[in-house]
Amino acid sequence: MTSAEIMFRQKRTTPAGIAAQIKSGDVCCCTSALGEPEAIMNALADRAIAGELTGVQHHMLLPCRKWRYLEPDMAGKITFVSWFTSANARKAVKEGRADFMPNFYYEVPRFWRELVKPDVFYAMVSPMDKHGYFSFGVGASEGRAQMCRAAKIFLEVNPRMPRVLGDNFVHISEVDALCESSNALPTLPDAPLGEKDLKIGAYVAERISDGATIQLGIGSIPNAVGKNLVDKKDLGIHSEMFTDSMVDLIECGAVTNRKKNIDIGKSVASFAVGSQRMYDFLDDNPGILFAPVSYVNDPRVISQNNDMISINACLQLDLVGQVCSESVGPTNISGTGGQLDFVRGANWSKGGHTFICTYSTAKDDTMSSIVPTLAPGAHVSTPKGDVDCIVTEYGIASLKGKTASQRAKALIEIAHPKFREELTQAAKKMNLMI
Repeated sequence: MTSAEIMFRQKRTTPAGIAAQIKSGDVCCCTSALGEPEAIMNALADRAIAGELTGVQHHMLLPCRKWRYLEPDMAGKITFVSWFTSANARKAVKEGRADFMPNFYYEVPRFWRELVKPDVFYAMVSPMDKHGYFSFGVGASEGRAQMCRAAKIFLEVNPRMPRVLGDNFVHISEVDALCESSNALPTLPDAPLGEKDLKIGAYVAERISDGATIQLGIGSIPNAVGKNLVDKKDLGIHSEMFTDSMVDLIECGAVTNRKKNIDIGKSVASFAVGSQRMYDFLDDNPGILFAPVSYVNDPRVISQNNDMISINACLQLDLVGQVCSESVGPTNISGTGGQLDFVRGANWSKGGHTFICTYSTAKDDTMSSIVPTLAPGAHVSTPKGDVDCIVTEYGIASLKGKTASQRAKALIEIAHPKFREELTQAAKKMNLMI
């Protein structure tokens, strides 16, 4: 028996055994998205419901399961602090039962190293290898930074978690206790593609040249862009999120990563949520490199790839190009995430471009997504000075180097026809039409 195997046996316990080591008032954290340890979190909720815990904070990005800690009866027992809000957590945030941490994604590891002191770090990981290492799997974003100041480190070992390669490992010697589980990872079905998605995807794909490096966000519009890239050559991937459309692009040969300036031959990302097919593709794949967001999302790193293309979505934008991607009025529904990280990185890249995409209308075509001014209290995700190209199903508005009046005119041209006159009159009242 190796020393790693001996340590594994010595540190192995149950989920309840780990939850018993967490105290009232502890600040707890885990890796993004699928990194939450399901069995440990359920055991922690059991203790809270039994009245054994109060004032525990649980920090994480993008919860992908319907957790009990988000329920109203957890108030005062476990408080969720959202670093990027998912659909599962929106109600708790809106009702004030959960808190929200504003951030740029690439800075999240620095927050944990310098600003927020955790008592407990826990994560779901892949099985230990013969050298004593566990992979954080599909959640490399910030785990190493969270670990460096945590007083206690707990792991939940799950054979369903793929062993994803890169700067993405923790050694058994660093761990205080571990447990085992075998729950399936949540999957995210492909969003169905509508006519608007396909039009937007085609517009963007026309602007992407062979040899470009791409970042795709989540949702139907980025998926539509991916569908339109299958005939490209020598594309590269450098993206905070790895998506199912990227599997398709790699398998069809459109992505080779040969033309990248850094991490040549590797598809680079920080986390993944998608299909079981994608998880299987990522497992032990030497063509994949997952690394913390302090590297992947750093605009200075992103910009080192020539022809860097960033593709993201938004909810609303105004006539000078201010973009809101994360709130409805003042109500947070997601987060800034890595949008601005990649907008700036692609803007600084030689030959790079950024595309922020949206349908021209919202609420069953009853309101325009392009508005004279953002809704009161709306969070500005990408400032007007950073915006390059805005895309709707009516075309692309290139805003870089344009005056305020030129921007307003270009945006009105890609607004839904039934709102163009209304927007034109509003622009005139705001002295944006000369």
